[in-house]
Formats: sequence, C-alpha cells, structure tokens
Amino acid sequence: MKGRVAALVGPRQVEIKEFDLPEAKPGAVLTKIRRSNLCGSELHIWNHFHPLIKYGVLGHEMVAEIFELGEGVSTDYAGNPVQVGDRVVAPYYLTCQKCANCLRGDFNLCLNAYTYWKQPPENPPHFTGTFATHYYIHPNQYFYKVPDSVPDNIVAGANCGLSQVIFGLNKANLKNGETLVIQGAGGLGLYATAVAKEKGAKVIIIDSVEQRLEVAKRFGADCAINMKNYASMEARVQEVQRMTSGQGGDVVLEVAGVPAAFVEGLNMVRPAGRYVSIGNVNVSKEFEVSMSPGLITRKSCQVIGVVRYNPWYLYEALKFLERNHTQYPFGDLTDKEYSLDEVQIALEKAEAREVTRPVIVP
Repeated sequence: MKGRVAALVGPRQVEIKEFDLPEAKPGAVLTKIRRSNLCGSELHIWNHFHPLIKYGVLGHEMVAEIFELGEGVSTDYAGNPVQVGDRVVAPYYLTCQKCANCLRGDFNLCLNAYTYWKQPPENPPHFTGTFATHYYIHPNQYFYKVPDSVPDNIVAGANCGLSQVIFGLNKANLKNGETLVIQGAGGLGLYATAVAKEKGAKVIIIDSVEQRLEVAKRFGADCAINMKNYASMEARVQEVQRMTSGQGGDVVLEVAGVPAAFVEGLNMVRPAGRYVSIGNVNVSKEFEVSMSPGLITRKSCQVIGVVRYNPWYLYEALKFLERNHTQYPFGDLTDKEYSLDEVQIALEKAEAREVTRPVIVP
C-alpha cells in the first residue's frame, strides 16, 4: 500500500511524492492523518529560514488515527489503552532521552529533536511530516490518545501552539490575580488568552488588526490595544501602564514574531516581572534589534526564551481542551481547508494573509 507526502524540495518549492507505507517497528506507531494545520512556522520552513529543515516533509500540527501498532505498543504515554482507529496526537519532534539536554531534563531542547523531520523524504520511514496521508511515530516519541469529546478541528493545533503557551506561562509562573500582556493576537496569542483566564489572570492583548482583537475578547481578553490607535512604542507602553496602575505587566508574552516587539515588551513588564519570548525564533543579522542591556538590569526582570515544550505538556493541552473546548471558539482558529495537492497554494495564501490558518485534509 502506498501513501503520499508534500515534500519541500527547495525554497518555496513543494512536490507531492509517493512511497510505500512503512511497517510499524517495535515501539512505533503508523498513523493516518485526519487533518493538519498550517502553522506560521511552516512559512519559515517553506522560505528556507529554518536552520535545519531544508528538504523534507512539511507539516507538524495534526490529529491522526492509529493505522498500525508496532510490537509492544498497547498504551499511550499517559497509560491509556490504544488500538487501531483511535485518534492520537504526538509532539512533532523527538526526545532521545540520551543527549546532554535530555539528561538534564530539558526534553524540549533535545539535540536530536529533528533527526527525522529534517531528512529527505526518500529516506525511510518517509512519512516524517504531517502534510501527508500518513505519519510515523517513532519509538520513544510521545503520543497521546485524544479525548472523545474534543473534535478534530479543535485538537489539531494542540501539539504546537497550545502546548507551547501552556509550557511558557508555567515557566513564567503566571498566578491568579496577575496581569498578562500578550504581544500578538494570532493563534498563539488566543491560546494564551484562554490559558491565562483559566489561571485567573487579567489579560491585555496587543495587535494591529481589529478583527483579531475582537476574537481575542471572545477568548476572554479583558483589554485590547490596537496598534493603529497607539502608533508609537511609547504610546503603547504608556497605555499598558495606565491599565496596570503604573506598574506594567506581571508577565509579558511575545508571540508576534517581530524583533521590535522584544524591546517594546521589556518596556511593558513591571519591575521584577517576567518576559517570555516565543515568537522570535530567527537569529540572522536582519532580525537583530538595538537596546540597552541596562533596561533588563535596572528592572531586574527575568527574560525567558521558550522553544517547543516538554512533551508531557501535550497531555496537559488535551486536558485543557477537554475542560474548555465549548467555552471558547477554538474552531474559529482555522478558516479554510485544502487538499494535499493544494499545499503550495495554501502556503501562498497564508503568506499573503488571504486566509488566517489553512488546514490540509489529505
């Protein structure tokens, strides 16, 4: 039996390739993709901005169903029994449990995280990304059974944005009664809003698109700042201070992916507050910004960078959705479906912002 993948074969070049389905080896799981979201980081990979992934199978946000269980696999990583046909989600990276970072307990920083995702699709097991008919979950790669009550269109984003913001806000130790300022009202910002509200925090969210800010209010945001109404950094910082009795945010979360947001966010955080950066992932010279390190020193604030998440946070994300999927409009985070043959079109439409977050349904 054969399956198909959408492979990146060059900058902004996608080809559909066909391969024999691999046998699920002991400890592995072969899945059939039900739907896969097009995350913003997919655009970075497509444009060859990613430092490691240059030629491989695209896609990482997904929900799938078990197609074949390898020998020895009878439960997910939470101990729930699994069988063929069950819906599952998996982190999009490996945790080898042997490298220096894994041995320290920093599974999110595994040095072998992209061993398979970055390899050419011609190399077995071929199905190493989720813009495909099938996806291969490797031995020692975490995966979890999806709660029956959570629909596909809501759970498909759990293994990326939702898990990462839960991880980031936990690292910042966001508490009940604190104020969270969110830079960016895209998918991660909306997830963060809902997570923060469950923690009992006040949420101030900032974006330049009024429609996004209106959606953020439906996710529980208490206050919204439209950058078009506050055109300068100084004006936005002053407005955040006004909303926080002159203090600033206890926690400021950057999910905008804009380098200038880093400096602005540090000006918004209160003295001894916490600043979490998730969206700014590029490190080349054109993404550098100018600032005085004394801003951090004098504020005595913590700066927390977050890449990926410890894999068990995906289980936390599933439990969060099980509790809250009817309370917030998670289904509105994706807006148009494309077939596997239309991946190139979906990427182009997403980059042009003609659609918010496309979905690939193979």
